[in-house]
Amino acid sequence: MAPNDSAETTGKATGTVVGRRKAARYIVPVAVAGVAAATIGLVPALADSGDPELPKISAQELIEKIAASDEQQLSGTLKISTDLGIPSLGGLASSFAPGGAGTDGGGSAAPEDKLMELASGTHTLRVAADGPDKQRLSILGGAAEYSLIHNKGEVWAYDSKSGEAYHATTGAEKQKQKQHKAPAGVPTTPKEFAEQALAAAGDTTSVTVDGTSRVAGRDAYQLLIKPKQSGSTVASVRVAVDAANGVPLKFTLSANGGGKAVVDAGFTKVDFSRPDASSFSFTPPKGAKVTEADDLKDAAEQQGGEGKAPEGLAELGGMKGLEGLDGLDGSKGLNVIGDGWTSIAQIKAPGGSGLPTGGSQGSGDMPAEAQGFLDALGDKVTGKFGSGTVFKTRLVNALLTDDGTVYVGAVTKDALVQAANGAK
Repeated sequence: MAPNDSAETTGKATGTVVGRRKAARYIVPVAVAGVAAATIGLVPALADSGDPELPKISAQELIEKIAASDEQQLSGTLKISTDLGIPSLGGLASSFAPGGAGTDGGGSAAPEDKLMELASGTHTLRVAADGPDKQRLSILGGAAEYSLIHNKGEVWAYDSKSGEAYHATTGAEKQKQKQHKAPAGVPTTPKEFAEQALAAAGDTTSVTVDGTSRVAGRDAYQLLIKPKQSGSTVASVRVAVDAANGVPLKFTLSANGGGKAVVDAGFTKVDFSRPDASSFSFTPPKGAKVTEADDLKDAAEQQGGEGKAPEGLAELGGMKGLEGLDGLDGSKGLNVIGDGWTSIAQIKAPGGSGLPTGGSQGSGDMPAEAQGFLDALGDKVTGKFGSGTVFKTRLVNALLTDDGTVYVGAVTKDALVQAANGAK
């Protein structure tokens, strides 16, 4: 059918809605120097053919419908994939995670180890929720399955492939809250992605209603979010919103460079009735190796503790969520250049030096695997600022100058160089 009449929201209207919601973070750190970041992507949901005839609705009304949605019970299946244009993160991620490869303890079923894998490749997820105290997320992989279960203050994770389990109770859960949510708050549903995108909407953003669709057998409106500014790597965000209850069913983030979507999140099956109570019960199988959250905390402290991003980094690029960039603990501060979708964070890296090197056969300052990853992403650039290296994904790009300054945002390489030139 023809698209609904479109209407742009104002910054004021959007701010009112977003103020009621805590935006989900979605950026995952991928480089030890803290100069590159990646996002998770989800492949398109299997939608029914034919666009439904629905009552017309304005963009502001549809945003308010999302904000007012309070569906706390659901179960369903998601299809997940990533196309960031970067090498696979799986091996690199496990190299630096507590309890992962490169530590004395070996791998574990801790969420920060497993959920990082969603940053690349194709995945199928099953989800279930019954209010704020009961959730379950399962990642399916052939005959194996990884499950993360939260039930009234107790968290269990189990990897059937390795036979390893992770456990945290109320006290430990508070200490390890970051890990339970996945690295840097990785979202796992279209709603979390949609709230993130709406948090960015304002005077620099066009928000319109662009027709209808069928997703997972349900009627939906299409909300289209587009930056008004040039220089952003984001072309558009499209959210399919359930016409009945306002729950986002599908989320698609497209890059300005064209090609398949960078992020495409969608339900292939969804049910808003209460899941069976057994979905949130777990007892580790006999013989499973169980790691307690406190054990991982102790291991992380022995390795020097976890990094902390400078305050304000989440405001970058019109899309909050670049928190967690490693290596910036103790930085001299953060300066945000520009606003909206073309915001660029300027960060003084600790020590005032550029990239560490891997040396011959990985004998330098960083593991050979990490060095190869950075080399695959990097382009050498020069300008009034001097020289440096731009690390590229299809969404987030970062410039690390040879004097140790980082410029990072969801912007083009030219925008980063211009920002560095102007900052001198």
